[in-house]
Formats: sequence, C-alpha cells, structure tokens
Amino acid sequence: MTVPHARSRTVVALLLAWCALALGLAPGAGAATDPAVWEELAPGVAYRSFERTASHGPVRVHLVSVDLRAEGVEVDLLYPGAVAAREPLSRLADARGAIAGVNGDFFNISEVQHPGVEATGAPVGPAIGGGRELKAAVPTGQRFGPALPPGTGTREVFGVGVDHRARMGRLALDGTVTDPAGSFPLGGLNQYALPVGAVGVFTADWGGASRGRAVCGTDADRAAPCASETYEVTVRGGRVVEVAERPGRGPVAEGTEVLVGREAGARRLRELTVGDRVRVRHRLVEEGSGVPYRFAVGGFPVLRDGAALPGLDTVTAAVRTAAGITPGGRGLLLMALDGAPGLRAGMTMAEVAGLLAASGASEGFSLDGGGSSTLVGRAPGDPAVTVRNHPSGGVERPVPNGIGVLSRR
Repeated sequence: MTVPHARSRTVVALLLAWCALALGLAPGAGAATDPAVWEELAPGVAYRSFERTASHGPVRVHLVSVDLRAEGVEVDLLYPGAVAAREPLSRLADARGAIAGVNGDFFNISEVQHPGVEATGAPVGPAIGGGRELKAAVPTGQRFGPALPPGTGTREVFGVGVDHRARMGRLALDGTVTDPAGSFPLGGLNQYALPVGAVGVFTADWGGASRGRAVCGTDADRAAPCASETYEVTVRGGRVVEVAERPGRGPVAEGTEVLVGREAGARRLRELTVGDRVRVRHRLVEEGSGVPYRFAVGGFPVLRDGAALPGLDTVTAAVRTAAGITPGGRGLLLMALDGAPGLRAGMTMAEVAGLLAASGASEGFSLDGGGSSTLVGRAPGDPAVTVRNHPSGGVERPVPNGIGVLSRR
C-alpha cells in the first residue's frame, strides 16, 4: 500500500524497519503476517495486522497508525453521551463517523463485594471529549484493572491537546463548593467512587445510573463496606431545591447539580437547607505542559522516552489494548491483540511496552484489555466500521469509552 503525504510515508517506513528488526519478521512472510501489508483507511491513517510468538504463545497484533499532521485527521473520545453508560465500540465509532478506534479506559464492571449495589459502568480515570471535561479520577484503591506500575495512579491520561499533539499526563480535579457558611473542596466529578469524607458533584454528563456506588469502599480498598453516613443535595439555578439521606438515581437535568457527601462530607452537606445559595466550581488541571486537552482518556503508562516503565508485569499474559505516541507527539499508534482461539495467548505488560517501542512509539499507554479489547476500522466507501480483531468473549463487550480516529476528508 502507498500511504499518501511524505511525512506519512516516513512514519510507515520507520514502523516497518523497527518491526522487521524487533519482531523477527522476514520480508515475504505472507499476506496474513507480513507487516508491510497496510490498508489505507484515510489519508494519514493506515491499518495492518500480523502474527508473532510472545512468551506465552502465538498472538495476532492489530495496529492503526495515525499521522496527526495529515489534513482533516482528528482524534477524540468515543462515548455513549453519558459517563455511566456502555455501548459496543463499533456502535460508538459509527455514531461519530469514525474511521478507526480502540476501546478505552478500565471501568466499574461489577459489584460482587456490595450486594444490592449496581455497577455503574463508569470509567476509572479522567475523561475529556471534544474539549468538554466529563469526569475526574476515582481514588487509586477503587480502580479496576491490572496492577499499576510503581509511581502511577488513576489520574494518568492519554490524549491530544488543543495544539494537535498527543501526550501522556495526569489530570487532577480542582474544585470548590461555596455556600452561606463558606467554601470547601470538591472531591469528585461524575465518579463512581468518592474519597472518604468528601463531597462530589454529579452533572447531566453522568447519565441515569445510581449514584449509590459513589459512597462504597474506601480510598485504599474497593471492597470495603459502603458508608453509613451519607447525604445528597440537589442544586438548581444556584439554589438548593431538594435534600435526601441517601444518594439517588436517575438523569440529572441540564442546569442541575447533585452533591453527594460521605462521612465528614455528608455532615457538611447537612448544614444546607432548601433555598440556600450554592455555587459549584470545577476543572481538571494537568501536571505538566499546561496545554489544554481536547481529548483525554484514562489508563496507565507503560513506556516513557522509549523505555519500559520499571516494575511492569513480566509474568501475566492477557489480550491487551494499548496506545502509543511517536516522537514529537505528531503520530499515534492504536493497538489491540486478537482474542481468537489459538491466537489469544496474550502478552505481558512488559511485552506490550516492547511492542509499542518496536513499532516506533516513544510513549506508551495501557488501556482496558481482556474481553474489552476491540479495534475497529472502516475502509473507504464502506458505510460502517468492522471489528478487525476477534473479541475474546466471542462478541463485542459494551464499553464506556474509546479512542476514535476521525477524518474530514
């Protein structure tokens, strides 16, 4: 395949050279496994798949390369229109007219430790879509997913800034609640888990799922019991309009904010009465460049400056999804392993980091894997995307978000 634009051709040439060396693939290995067989999805966007043998057995790798310098190419968050909702990736991609994509963040998939509490389906980390800040990160002890590399946590994000450059970073919540008695910190934004003693806010972006999960577990233990001391305050038009002893459920209307408190946070909210004026302020703040994200999704880093992070798991293999950034932040790699029988031996986190580096990435980021791992692509002229890998569960698992590649050409 010929990839248009000189810079795109350069990126692909480097990818092929690195992969041929690092993966031990010989020229002429055959169409099913030859990394030189690329399918152009749009100018600056290409897809390929190939097989290799990892430490636990054979795997098939599905890879999309994205040149962010190509005219009309954009990357954004795919999600169902609500934080606490899930849909198959192919449906999310088609709803946005995406030409390619992979599944995104780990999420609140089950609540076996809390009988009677429903899983929200909400993602673990921060999320920004189209420049809109949708949610902040849950406490690290409340996350779902494999063990984190040392020194990382739930605030880690992979995204693209308003400068059209990709990067990894950390996003923290900066917020306050101001009422007649003064101001106090806001501890959560559309999160399925709030820090102990905190007050969090739920907006129309949350969706209709129950807010009850937000007061269960602790900062260090996801399975800890739900808080016995809770309170909920509904604010509309800057005034308290309703109060309740327990968190509720159902959609939050535009222009309405629902404050949920646990322990000390609940006691603070109890001081409010219907009619009181309340102002809620929140934003996501990055530790680093200061360039605002147009899109960001949660997960955790596995590769920095071309080197695997210390402490990555070298033993446990699984079907994985990951994203990489080429030097300078002008190119992306989206990767998912296949879940088909005979090809789903999986890779360790250390192997994923090595694969991304061998494919030309200097930075790498792990996304949700296992039954969630999905990569989609749409060929020119096709009305919809197709799932390019085989999900390990046999069908697409509904997911809360994903990374979508869009093209205006």
